Amino acid sequence: MATIVDVINHAAALFTAAGIPNARLDAEVLLCHTLERDRAWLLAHIRDGLGDEQRMIFEQAVERRASREPLQYIIGRQEFWGLEFLVTPDVLIPRPETELIIETVLGSAPDRNRPLTVIDLCTGSGCIAVSLATELPAARVFASDTSEKALVVARENARRHGVEDRIRFFEGDLFGPLEELDIRGQIDIIVSNPPYIASGDRPALQPEVRDYEPAMALFAGPDGMELHRRIVVTAPLFLKCNGELVMEMGIGQAEALTRMIRETGLYDTPAVLKDLAGIERVIEARKK
Repeated sequence: MATIVDVINHAAALFTAAGIPNARLDAEVLLCHTLERDRAWLLAHIRDGLGDEQRMIFEQAVERRASREPLQYIIGRQEFWGLEFLVTPDVLIPRPETELIIETVLGSAPDRNRPLTVIDLCTGSGCIAVSLATELPAARVFASDTSEKALVVARENARRHGVEDRIRFFEGDLFGPLEELDIRGQIDIIVSNPPYIASGDRPALQPEVRDYEPAMALFAGPDGMELHRRIVVTAPLFLKCNGELVMEMGIGQAEALTRMIRETGLYDTPAVLKDLAGIERVIEARKK
C-alpha cells in the first residue's frame, strides 16, 4: 500500500515536470482536500497508508492540476481578506493584490459603523462586496455582473458570510441594471476590479489563467482599459460630492488612467497605490 508521503512525492514530481511552481505544496493541498484533513494532520500521518478509493480520488485531482487547471477550481475555494470564498470556473479567482481595494476603502472610512452605500461593479465571486460588507456593518452594497453564473457564486458567498441581507446583486452591464434603483448622486463609494488585460496579451498568460479563467473577467479591448473608460465617465452620475471611486488596474496603466480621470474634470487629482510587490495596482479618485 502506498503511503501518504509516496503519493505526495509522486504528485509533486508530476507537477514539477508540468512546470507548476510550489509543486509539493499543491500536492499536499490536494491530498488534504481529498482526505478532508488539514495540513498538520497530514504531516503527522505522513507514513500512513492510503486506501485505494482515496488514492483514486487523489489521482484524479492530480491529473487535473497537472493539466494546469487552477488549484482553486479543483478544491472549490480561495481565501481572500481572511475569509474563505467559494470559487468555480464561472468566476475569476480572487487575488491577494485585490485586497488593496479593501484596504483603500477602509483607510478612508475611519468610522466603520457609519451608514454607507457602496457599488461593486464586475463583482464576480463577490469577494470585494462581501469583504466590505463584513468590515462595514452599517453599509448596504449593490453589486453587478454580466454573468448570471457568477452571481450564483456571489450570492452563495454572501450567504456563507452572513451578509446576504445587505448586498443586492444585479445581472447586467456595469451601472445598467442599477438605473432602476434611482440612486444617482447617493453613492458613497464605487469599487471595481474590472477586466484589464489587453486582448493581445492573451498568449503570454499562464495556462491556468489563459485556458481556465473566464475570458469575460480578464480581457478588455486592445489596451485593457475599455471598462475603466466607461466607469470613469459614468461613476460621477452616481457618486455623492466627495464620493470615492476605487479601481484595480493592470501593470503600466496608471499614467493613462490618471490622465483619463483628470480629463473629465469631475474628480480631484487621483491617487495611485502600490501593492506589496511595489506594482501600481489601485487608482482612487474623489468626485469634486
